[in-house]
Amino acid sequence: MKWNLRLAAANRGIWKASELRRMLAERGVEMSTGKMSGLWSGQPNVLRPEELDAFCAVLGCEISDLITAEPEKVPAASPAGQEASTAVGQGTLATGSARVVTPKPRSGRSLPPR
Repeated sequence: MKWNLRLAAANRGIWKASELRRMLAERGVEMSTGKMSGLWSGQPNVLRPEELDAFCAVLGCEISDLITAEPEKVPAASPAGQEASTAVGQGTLATGSARVVTPKPRSGRSLPPR
């Protein structure tokens, strides 16, 4: 994912993070100076949907103006059949065999016959 906040802001004549932060506050979205600085200068670690909506409202843009997908950066899928998956309990034990566990009856009650 490519984060384009500075570009989207510049396209609307906003050149400072503090100006954008003030505009967000006018819309009821209070953002710390540190978080705003991080969003302005890099990739967001966490971005709430209401914050994304506020950016779009203040900047008069769409989500696609703020975020660009980069699917080419995702590793290719493994060929079918190459990936072996093991369910819990199907792995090999140190003794090489599965262990049978019988539940104990509770408070004097006996288990029904099998």
